[in-house]
Amino acid sequence: MKDLIEALQILLKYGNPPYPTHCEHDVLTIVDIDPEDVSEEDIEKLKKLGFFVSEQFGEKIFASFKFGSA
Repeated sequence: MKDLIEALQILLKYGNPPYPTHCEHDVLTIVDIDPEDVSEEDIEKLKKLGFFVSEQFGEKIFASFKFGSA
């Protein structure tokens, strides 16, 4: 749980959307935070914590299989 909390704290620096997560088909996604706005340093930290940049419906998002398992 520590890695998830740390990742969310990093993402909080880039926005505080009212409904920030979506989980479906074993993938947790973070919505309304544009990876283009996130520093390369933070993207590397997020990768180590289990998140990666993906594309969904033509938009780049952060996703995680590590925290999306049902």
